[in-house]
Amino acid sequence: MTLLPSFSGLTAFYAAVRNGTLTGAASELNVSQPAISRRIAALEADLGCRLFDRTHKPARLTEEGRVLLRALRSGFGQIEQAVDVLRQGNGKQAITISGPSGFVAFWLIPRLEDLKVAFPELTIRIMSHEHGEATPTAEVSVRFGLPDPTQQGETRFLSEDVFPVANPLYLARKDMSAGDVDYARLTLLTMQSGRRHWYDWPAWLEAAGKPKLEPAHFMDFNNYAMLVNAALAGQGVCLSWAGLLDSFLETGALVRIAGPSVTSQRGYFVAARDGHAARPDVIAVLDWIQSHDGQNI
Repeated sequence: MTLLPSFSGLTAFYAAVRNGTLTGAASELNVSQPAISRRIAALEADLGCRLFDRTHKPARLTEEGRVLLRALRSGFGQIEQAVDVLRQGNGKQAITISGPSGFVAFWLIPRLEDLKVAFPELTIRIMSHEHGEATPTAEVSVRFGLPDPTQQGETRFLSEDVFPVANPLYLARKDMSAGDVDYARLTLLTMQSGRRHWYDWPAWLEAAGKPKLEPAHFMDFNNYAMLVNAALAGQGVCLSWAGLLDSFLETGALVRIAGPSVTSQRGYFVAARDGHAARPDVIAVLDWIQSHDGQNI
């Protein structure tokens, strides 16, 4: 009979991988960071192998670590599925969808009525997160970034196609139109905290072949939802990702500024969490999201 490793070690390893940091794992499990380190070290000693390659910063999973992660994802996924069923009793089956806050606010929420009509038997739970925060545990997960071959079953459903938008009344106050703007006279709304992970204004202007602005007016926000609300309120110009702000463009609340768009290999990717992929309702919701790539609301 094979004796399983310490459950505390397995949960510490699983939390560290999901959160991306020992600090995040410690916060999730309500223990200290050194305790997480000790539990993972004890797990590695028990298994007789290294689960993390610590020569890299941040540490990467070894092949042995990836093997264990696949097993834990499947096992914990089945446990969570059973717990959901037991907690709900005879109630509706629940599915959680997680994604970046901008995606949730501007792509998913405007389509919730269609989602409810398509799946009237389901209770839909929505969870959002900012870049750098721990990704919530969900049956269907959306992430923004580069293609990742280690993420099994992921599908890109929105590409990174970026262009500037503004409230037309804001442009009128500046004696400009969407077809003729002077960026040096506009307030540019930005998210400095995420500039290494997606296009910000300096990177977009460079990629679009625009001259560097000296001086330029910037207003910085710590999440995309606030930034877009500032653009809607006529406080400046923001960058939009194709498919994300379509509802505002269709109503005229925002207008696309004439000129090039900038693309990259990044985009929005959707996947069913390991252990839930076999559930027909999860697959159906996943297919529904994929089928709405770029569709109008």
